[in-house]
Amino acid sequence: MADKKSKWSENISGKFYVDDQCITCDACVVEAGRFFIINDIEGHAYVKLQPKTESEIKECLIALESCPVEAIGSDGDS
Repeated sequence: MADKKSKWSENISGKFYVDDQCITCDACVVEAGRFFIINDIEGHAYVKLQPKTESEIKECLIALESCPVEAIGSDGDS
């Protein structure tokens, strides 16, 4: 389970975030590329845009479920 105390500073503030357990597998970008991006220099994903609509939230939840190391959290600051 993702830990909001260990989230990357690049994450835009909001409900979803990526923490330091990310292995740069790219699954979140494949599932929800409007909201997640890879930092190629440091080798991890982060949230670049928070979802607003139910459809967008569902897209991010699919990305969360697809993360093999559970590095995506949905309990961040709203």
